[in-house]
Amino acid sequence: MRAHLTVVEHPLVQHKLTMMRDVATPTPEFRRLMQEVSLLLAYEVTRDLKLCKREIDTPLTRMKAPVLDGKKLALISILRAGNGLLDGVLQLIPLARVGFVGLYRDEKTLEPVQYYFKVPDALQDRDVIALDPMLATGNSSVAAIDLLKRAGARRIRFMCLLAAPEGVARMQEAHPDVPIVTAALDEYLNENGYIVPGLGDAGDRIFGTN
Repeated sequence: MRAHLTVVEHPLVQHKLTMMRDVATPTPEFRRLMQEVSLLLAYEVTRDLKLCKREIDTPLTRMKAPVLDGKKLALISILRAGNGLLDGVLQLIPLARVGFVGLYRDEKTLEPVQYYFKVPDALQDRDVIALDPMLATGNSSVAAIDLLKRAGARRIRFMCLLAAPEGVARMQEAHPDVPIVTAALDEYLNENGYIVPGLGDAGDRIFGTN
C-alpha cells in the first residue's frame, strides 16, 4: 500500500508539525508554520524533477550547467486549504504556474462536490504538484486528480501535510501512478472522516474559521 508514499521525517518538519497539532497554537502561528513546512516538503516532492544542460557564462568561464527541463511547473491548490501550502511552495518555485480546484466535502456522504476548476494550459507538458494539507478519506484528492488527468496532466505528484491510511489506500487504488509526499502518516479516520490524532480542520485553523 505504501510503495508510492514518502513520509518526510526531517527533524525540522516533525518539530513544526508537532507545534501545528497543538490545539493551543493560534491562527497566525499555525499559518506561518504551514508555510514553513510546505517549503520543506517541496524539496522532497521536487527531488526527481528532470534536468537538462544550458550554456551559461560564469564570472570565470563558459560552462554547461543544469536547469529544469521542459515547461514551468504547475502547482494546483485544492481549495480552500491547499492555499495554506501554496505560499510556501511558491517561495521555492516562484516561476511556477498556479491553478485551483474547488472541492468541498459533503458532510453527510463525505463525497467531494466540485465548484471551481481553473488550471494552467499545456498540463500534458508540465510536472504537476497537487496541494492539499489533509489526505483523509482520499475522495476529494482522487476527484481532483481525476480532473487534472482529464485536463491533460500526465506527471502528477501529490503533497500533503497529513495522511490517513484510508486515504493513502484510496489514492493508490485510483491513481497508483501519483506519488504522495507527506509529513506524517497518522493512525485512522474517526466516524466524521477526520484524521486522528490529526490537527483538526486545516482550513479552519489556517483561516481562523469554525
